[in-house]
Amino acid sequence: MKIFLAQQNYHIGNFESNTQKIITAIEEAKRQGGDLILFSELSVCGYAPRDFLEFNDFIEKSYKAIDEIKQHADGIAVLVGAPDRNKQREGKDLHNAAFFLHEQQIKAVVHKTCLPNYDVFDEYRYFEPAYDWNIVEFKGKKLAITICEDIWNLGDNPLYRICPMDELMKFSPDLMLNLSASPFDYTHVEDRKAIVKLNVQKYKLPMLYCNSVGSQTEIVFDGGSLVFDKHANMIEHLPLFEEALVSVELNDDGTFVQPIQTKAEAVPNEELNPLHLDETLSVKEIHDAIILGIRDYFKKMGFSKAILGSSGGIDSAVTLALACTALGKENVRAILMPSHYSTEHSVSDAEQLSKKLGNPYDIVPIKNIYDSFLTELKPIFNDLPFSLAEENIQSRSRGNLLMAIANKFGYILLNTSNKSELATGYGTLYGDMAGGLGVLGDCYKLQVYELAKYINRNEEIIPDNIITKPPSAELRPGQKDSDSLPDYSILDKVLYQYIERRQGPKEIKALGYDAALVDRVLKMVNVNEYKRNQFCPIIRVSPKAFGVGRRLPIVAKYLS
Repeated sequence: MKIFLAQQNYHIGNFESNTQKIITAIEEAKRQGGDLILFSELSVCGYAPRDFLEFNDFIEKSYKAIDEIKQHADGIAVLVGAPDRNKQREGKDLHNAAFFLHEQQIKAVVHKTCLPNYDVFDEYRYFEPAYDWNIVEFKGKKLAITICEDIWNLGDNPLYRICPMDELMKFSPDLMLNLSASPFDYTHVEDRKAIVKLNVQKYKLPMLYCNSVGSQTEIVFDGGSLVFDKHANMIEHLPLFEEALVSVELNDDGTFVQPIQTKAEAVPNEELNPLHLDETLSVKEIHDAIILGIRDYFKKMGFSKAILGSSGGIDSAVTLALACTALGKENVRAILMPSHYSTEHSVSDAEQLSKKLGNPYDIVPIKNIYDSFLTELKPIFNDLPFSLAEENIQSRSRGNLLMAIANKFGYILLNTSNKSELATGYGTLYGDMAGGLGVLGDCYKLQVYELAKYINRNEEIIPDNIITKPPSAELRPGQKDSDSLPDYSILDKVLYQYIERRQGPKEIKALGYDAALVDRVLKMVNVNEYKRNQFCPIIRVSPKAFGVGRRLPIVAKYLS
């Protein structure tokens, strides 16, 4: 049996585009003699549609798309993902479903059993779990069809009471097929290989796993679809961050025709250290995920040009380099906005960077704007000492300038704040926290430096002085980040333990960190939730990003 995996980039709610993309792949698979083609989870409508699922019109459009797609399921079977109405009166109105199309008919509909309701997932808000489990027979083979989370309910502490593959094994299936929309994070590529392999080892069946690719606002899907034979050998690993259409030929004995590509073991999650990234693993993947995140956000929103404030610091430099790669250097405009307290090398470093990248840039000093603010506020400030108020006026002046130019010329403002700053509240609302998309908001400061080194892997793009000089907001004379924050080499590790690993103060202190420092850092994180709540979408690259996957109250008294 010749089976195709269609790893595609969908656009939520763009039924016409998604349908045409699916049909094009079906026709190509037919041309190559395919028997079956597998698409990803909710491929018809795009994942995750969220509250669009509450609109009857949205569901009707999805069914209409299925009707169009099934007309092309002649001479080939098609597995696509889409919402399906719940025929039972009880429970949620919809199922997350896989439609098996053949002979221009809907031959079977399989419903998802395990509905994730954690981190970025909220499927139980919309969907009802499967009521029953059945295999699908096709060309003398019994197909066990599951959807994404259905294959993750393994281990000694399962999250769900029912494991659908356990139910499907009662019918003696020959092959496992899984439709997925599994988001990227810097641990998940290896986790995914490991879980597919565990399923194959447990059930002694070959598995074809088709994942989505592309970015949907803050969530990046990296593809990396997989094929394992019944002996747990990896036969195919589709590319990361790219669309692909790949076929495999299944023998009757559960093996595949083509030679095994790799028998490499998946790396356990625990062995990955995200704060000491190496080029062969996470830093390249993070780089590529952010590029895809920027590119898809602009393309799918209908935008083409970006603007950002270029300070001569590491964060804006990395953001600018990534944006130029994603959108083209001619489509990214950098604005240099020196103040009284900007050092000469900050301007020269930022200029050197833009000249190297070849992107347009302007220099707009904020001295006169800042002075006019102080003049108008003088009667109210009443000669009080210089403080945070004067610092933030500078930052908000820059934010206003950037937004004014963005509005005038139709740019989207890219935010350059990193995760360390967002975690501790080291940023100014409506100033350097302004923006339409947070490019580095899920990268700790140490990871930003690693990205800079990766960008410079073949030649110096980001000037060495930007990488080596002490970081500073330059909002007062001689200011350094270290005046307000612990050293990033310590801060980032404490933040990682609290945010990603959800360790409490007792556990973090037991790792050897200073008790007073831990209490201070955790307090900074919790009291600044109100700032992050007003922040723009952040491209997610970690297992726990700020945004839809981390939901904490603003008004609370815990570690604060």
